[in-house]
Amino acid sequence: MKEKYDIVIIGSGLGGLVSANIMAREGKSVCILEKNNQFGGNLQTFVRNKTIFDTGVHYIGGLSEGQNLYKYFKYLGIMDSLNLHKMDEDGFDIITFDNDVKEYKHAQGYENFIKKLVEEFPEEKIAIKAYSEKLLETCNQFPLYHLKHGAPYYDNVEMFELGAKNYIDSITTNKKLKAVLSGTNLLYAGDKNKTPFYVHALAVNSYIESAYRCVNGGGQISKALIKKIKEFGGEAYKYKEVSKFNFDENNKITSVVTRDGTIVKGDTFISNVDPKQTLRLVEDKITLRKSYVNRIHNIENGISVFSLYIVLKPKTLKYKNRNYYHFKDENSVWEGQDYTQENWPKSYMLSMGIKKGTEEWGESLTGMTYMHFSEMQPWLTTKNTVADKNERGQTYEEFKEEKAEVFIKEIEKKIPNIRECIEEIHTSTPLSYRDYIGNNEGAAYGYVKDISNPLKSFIAPKTKIKNLLFTGQSLNMHGILGVTISAVITCSELVGREYLLDKILEANSIKK
Repeated sequence: MKEKYDIVIIGSGLGGLVSANIMAREGKSVCILEKNNQFGGNLQTFVRNKTIFDTGVHYIGGLSEGQNLYKYFKYLGIMDSLNLHKMDEDGFDIITFDNDVKEYKHAQGYENFIKKLVEEFPEEKIAIKAYSEKLLETCNQFPLYHLKHGAPYYDNVEMFELGAKNYIDSITTNKKLKAVLSGTNLLYAGDKNKTPFYVHALAVNSYIESAYRCVNGGGQISKALIKKIKEFGGEAYKYKEVSKFNFDENNKITSVVTRDGTIVKGDTFISNVDPKQTLRLVEDKITLRKSYVNRIHNIENGISVFSLYIVLKPKTLKYKNRNYYHFKDENSVWEGQDYTQENWPKSYMLSMGIKKGTEEWGESLTGMTYMHFSEMQPWLTTKNTVADKNERGQTYEEFKEEKAEVFIKEIEKKIPNIRECIEEIHTSTPLSYRDYIGNNEGAAYGYVKDISNPLKSFIAPKTKIKNLLFTGQSLNMHGILGVTISAVITCSELVGREYLLDKILEANSIKK
């Protein structure tokens, strides 16, 4: 390690990696500190029975040439190194319900998206077109989403106060269509009383534009970013969990200390760790305004998930080039989080991994459904990662097995022969997200956005500590695109917003 760095980045989730890439490109000396045995946060993959599983990246939108994430990744220098597989253009996401044999398709490309929905709902063409136009209109309100120059913050209060469910309810009385339009809300943990329409729009728009799977998993994104960071002279270290900040007399951070005692000095520090967790490391060292600290600590954490990772027996289940979002009924679309032990899971997502050369047969199946962190109460004091191995006890294993069995029974309604196809089953709970990703209470979607108080969950990248910045999913939006944009916003504080956007546009040979 160097004696001192220009930029020290805590946590190697996508926000940290993109920030490191940007700052290293600007000629800054950069050091990334990661607590785990893998870089990447939600980009991490793991292998069971020679089968690769993604922890968080099941598909990506906006990656066709000229689209928004493509442009960002091209600037970052990783686009050409990614191995991607385009999903079914006529139905990349399929919405299904108990007691309804129909499969309702979300297609790629707005013309095709409208066409496929109108085929199922011919009398609802006006509503479907209005919905599509509203998605585009809303996304256009966010300049960085489309890599345009413009003010970073917005005065359009009405947009932040428009509820996703409220808007969809306003354009049609058709209950099934409402459910189908809202059917991918597991992407952003949609809440009928809180979720703004802009969150819905930003989440689904890029997938409608294009949808891809990462061949052999999303870990290739973090590997490509690390490679580029190192090409520009940046450094990255695993097993370096930051446990302490050191300050000077002016309340500026001088260095961080890792659990193994390593002291890393820097001029500027960017935390890709959950802001609540970051504040806990600093607030006992210096005095911060109580109103600032309390506001961040009181932001509501998003819900977490329970995931089922199934290794399939060879040549037993055909590969499906699409995802399934399944619900008990139309009402469950917005009520998946409001489950009881008796009716869990009310909704779930199924996604298949893809490996090079295995496009005909599925090798793996991942199921995700909501789970509240409160269910983890008996094991809250335990911690278990590859870098810090511990056992949570037999009761935890029994809990996971029971939940897996209930989940599989639900999947059987959709895939009746699923048990015959299973080689192995593995699971993860909200504790896995807490320990591996570092999310507060295992929140898989960052902080809750609430139409009744839009500014409550807003966190600026600049903190009340002069040389500490935040980045990551808790700032603006979660997801690959959302976190990439959050890193651009963070780095804009250091190099200038217009300057950085010009650099990104220049890398894509776009006239300003």
